[in-house]
Amino acid sequence: MSVTNLPGGDPAARTAVPAEFEGYVEHTLTESVVESADETFAAYEASRQPGNPAVQETAEESAAREAAASKEAAETVLQAFGGVRGMIDMTLPGLVFIVTFNLTHQVAPAAWAALGLSALFVVVRLFKRETIQHAFSGVFGVAIGAWISMKTGKAQDFYLPGLLYNVGYCVALAVSALARWPLIGVMLGPITGEMFTWRTQNPGRLAAYTKATWAWVVIMGIKPVILFPLYFTGNVNLLGWLKVALGIPPMLLAMYVTWQILLKAPPPIKAQVEEE
Repeated sequence: MSVTNLPGGDPAARTAVPAEFEGYVEHTLTESVVESADETFAAYEASRQPGNPAVQETAEESAAREAAASKEAAETVLQAFGGVRGMIDMTLPGLVFIVTFNLTHQVAPAAWAALGLSALFVVVRLFKRETIQHAFSGVFGVAIGAWISMKTGKAQDFYLPGLLYNVGYCVALAVSALARWPLIGVMLGPITGEMFTWRTQNPGRLAAYTKATWAWVVIMGIKPVILFPLYFTGNVNLLGWLKVALGIPPMLLAMYVTWQILLKAPPPIKAQVEEE
């Protein structure tokens, strides 16, 4: 027998190990210590997992996280509609048309000036390698309006495609809301990463998107209600200036209302992408 000191200096007995077994005992003890350390670390890591009841987030933390996710999703509204740049691209050609028409009193120069500006917007976006979606849709609408107005010789016909588009857009929004496929959700889903999970897994967001879509119907429906009477009376100047004035503000109002609605909605549920 041999002795060793315990803490405090008290002696303790230790059984002597034959020399031929000392290596084996030392190896066994080392493996035991390593295995024990691995098990302890694994248990620690498991305790840190979000699903572990011992580390569940507080109600305040959960509410803050969901509010942040809702805010992030709500801020995609401006992006979905092309941002301020997209609204400018769709508004300025109408302004150029009415200004040029007042200077020349001729439809053709005014139509070509508006069409040229729209085409310039597309070229600039291509040069900067930016998306041309909103600029291209703008030049397409301007081209149709310019063609109709030059064919009829009536300046108010330049605005006819835009007016008809507004009516068709409002009808499409209303139908989509009634069919429980609100267009605002269809447009924002791919941007927020939720795709269409809001239809089947997130009833709160379905209700929010439906409410936002109806808000767009009401706000955007104001434009044709005001402008169509001016079109039929042939009041080109008032029609042109009001068309410009009612271009960006209603869009901004509709975006703001949508943003407010989505801020109070449940956070989006991200769509799971299957890996091939």
